[in-house]
Amino acid sequence: MQNLFSLQGRTALITGGSRGIGRMIAEGFLAQGAKVYISSRKAKACDQTAAELSSLGTCISLPGDVSTVEGAHALVAAYAQREDALDILVNNAGAAWGAPFDEFPESGWDKVVDLNLKAPFFLTQALHAHLCKAAKSHVAKVINIASIDGVSVNPLETYSYAASKAGLIHMTRRMALRLAKDNIAVTAIAPGAFASEMNKEARDHAEMVSSHIPAGRIGTVEDMAGAAIYLASRAGDYVVGSTLVVDGGVTHARG
Repeated sequence: MQNLFSLQGRTALITGGSRGIGRMIAEGFLAQGAKVYISSRKAKACDQTAAELSSLGTCISLPGDVSTVEGAHALVAAYAQREDALDILVNNAGAAWGAPFDEFPESGWDKVVDLNLKAPFFLTQALHAHLCKAAKSHVAKVINIASIDGVSVNPLETYSYAASKAGLIHMTRRMALRLAKDNIAVTAIAPGAFASEMNKEARDHAEMVSSHIPAGRIGTVEDMAGAAIYLASRAGDYVVGSTLVVDGGVTHARG
């Protein structure tokens, strides 16, 4: 019981780890003793975040663009030069697009679905051997970052985003059933309002957003880190295929 939430000796790879929710999770993993690789499309931002987080532990920048299968394979090749096993994969990189129904463009569909839904599948597939190697000694983890917009309906016209996150939640279940036999537990987190570049409303108008949240506030670094640590650690080994909603009660209030 003493080390139930410890990540000591574990290695994690977090896509979209240079900012927002990815960075929050990286901070939490480092605090629990994990060696953390963060990846993002913008190399400079990735390097800067890794340097900033290195005061908490071993944080390594591994820039890459996982929006294409080729990019995912390139990231895996870069990771494989440094590590032969992977304990925790966090599929966090994501994109959003909003436009009125009659004007919603194909580009706003393809970009979002490719990054939010396609990328987690093919990156996990490409890292399967690394996860299996870690799974020889303990349960390896894949954590997909979904959204409450995949659980309940957001009034905003973000069609491809909502569809991709709902699809990711269901894909998590399907992947979990297949990978459980390899001693890999696949789960998801559906965040609510957390301050980030993607959620500028929560970042710039926290008080207004908080008025619509039953808990009375937006999420903090500790809220997101705590959820991810639970799923990534021994504490979450028996959680398979489930999506943990972390939203201060918003999903229930929407109903």
